[in-house]
Amino acid sequence: MVKATDRIWLKEYQPGVPADIATDTYASIADLLDQSVNKFRDRCAFECMGTQISYDDLDRLSQDFASYLQNVLGLHRGDRVALMMPNLLQYPVALFGVLRAGLVAVNVNPLYTPRELEHQLNDSGARVIVIFESVARTLQEIIGRTRIESVITTQIGDLAPFPRGLVMNVVVKYVKKMVPAWDIVGALPFRTALARGKAQPYSRAALTQADIAFLQYTGGTTGLSKGATLTHGNVVANLLQNRAWMTVLKEGEEIVITALPLYHIFALVVNALLFMSLGGKNVLITNPRDLPGFVKELARHRFTAFTGVNTLFNGLLNTPGFDQLDFSPLKLAMGGGAAVQKAVAERWKAVTKKPLSEGYGLSETSPVLTTAPQHRPDWNGSIGLPLSSTIISIRDDEGRELPQGEPGELCAKGPQVMQGYWQKPEENKKAFTADGYFRTGDIAVMDERGYFKIVDRKKDMILVSGFNVYPNEIEAVIALCPGVLECACIGIADEKSGEAVKVFVVKKDPALTEDTVRAHCQKNLTGYKIPKLIAFIDAIPKSNVGKILRKDLRGK
Repeated sequence: MVKATDRIWLKEYQPGVPADIATDTYASIADLLDQSVNKFRDRCAFECMGTQISYDDLDRLSQDFASYLQNVLGLHRGDRVALMMPNLLQYPVALFGVLRAGLVAVNVNPLYTPRELEHQLNDSGARVIVIFESVARTLQEIIGRTRIESVITTQIGDLAPFPRGLVMNVVVKYVKKMVPAWDIVGALPFRTALARGKAQPYSRAALTQADIAFLQYTGGTTGLSKGATLTHGNVVANLLQNRAWMTVLKEGEEIVITALPLYHIFALVVNALLFMSLGGKNVLITNPRDLPGFVKELARHRFTAFTGVNTLFNGLLNTPGFDQLDFSPLKLAMGGGAAVQKAVAERWKAVTKKPLSEGYGLSETSPVLTTAPQHRPDWNGSIGLPLSSTIISIRDDEGRELPQGEPGELCAKGPQVMQGYWQKPEENKKAFTADGYFRTGDIAVMDERGYFKIVDRKKDMILVSGFNVYPNEIEAVIALCPGVLECACIGIADEKSGEAVKVFVVKKDPALTEDTVRAHCQKNLTGYKIPKLIAFIDAIPKSNVGKILRKDLRGK
């Protein structure tokens, strides 16, 4: 039997890509910033809504914020600070300030409900929160039931030059009325925190790769979210693993479009940190759901890299003007977070003349485990090969390794795998095999070359008359049906078969009928996989990072 430790996938690596990487290039994420500043001080690090900050600006401003946290708030090494913002220039400034002060960043989705926010703040034990003013009212509702001691608020134009920043803030707050009224005693503006920190001496924390950098909370789509404990070493390792594979990228040349939010681990590591290590420019997209505005912003940049999720790529491809953009500088387009569908990948290549690669990972793995090799980047239905220094093992429910070609749970080892869930010893016992592999909860299969294919989430599998049906397969097939914009698949109770397949379809063509969809399925799917019910809806429910929320479809 082929064993995971045989690493048969190594023969498929691009020439020059190592089987294993050295992880000591950076002592910490703070060290990454120091080295990048020294090499690329005058280059633009981040741009958002027309305002740029250089590596030198990022160095200075994040140091001021670190000083504020250390000297004014009196935080100590290992204390947790929550960051609750969309993609704004304030995010990297606050993030690096937190890390340089020796603290732990807790990334928070700004679209959280009060219940979700209360859970994450209490579970992490955060003492401080940096929050976008537009969602401060959510915090106001629950702050009395948390351990938050200090609140720092920020507005959309806080780091834009005067008077432009002031005008932006006034328009958002008083003209567009996008800031619900809130009242939190003692809340301090972000710019004031920077000014107070600047007046105090900054003391650099002596960080090692063993120090915790992030509590990265899982999506929470099935119950309460858990905090994946990621060290500086975990994140640095994944940065270096990805850099070793992305051989097309060059120092000082890259412009990456960051539409996924920085609180999402994929954007944080692959976009922000990896491209910073190369002296690249990150173009932050604050509201990627405004697709016409997004396309206009893309037209302003000669971007060389683009990351996203399947739903984002699909949305852009269906937005007027996207096909008129100049894609000639584009070197790398990569999908993650959810499966890239064949129909989307093929249309992307037809429009951009560039391939759309697919990778795979989780919050718990910092995040990337596998990706397509750059000399074979075209979509092929797989999630690619394990990254350098990564071992993937396919296991059964008892933790036994399965033969090549047989589906089972994808389990992983590597320097990017988390230390465990924050203060969840019982969960950690279930999360790892007896020999130390992390259980991803995804069902996968490995082919004879070492490529892996995700069959589906273990919990989403549908059992029809004893046969396994995987929603990802059904969705990928229906996405190829002419007239379909998007679709999602769930299992429903059925008296005859135990469970049956139900699909929800968003029309691209108003004339699309149920009979057309069913005929397409009959042509492409085995009988027990054909949907019993087909429902047309206006929109597929998704998380803020574009993952389909199948739980929200149940009962419809």
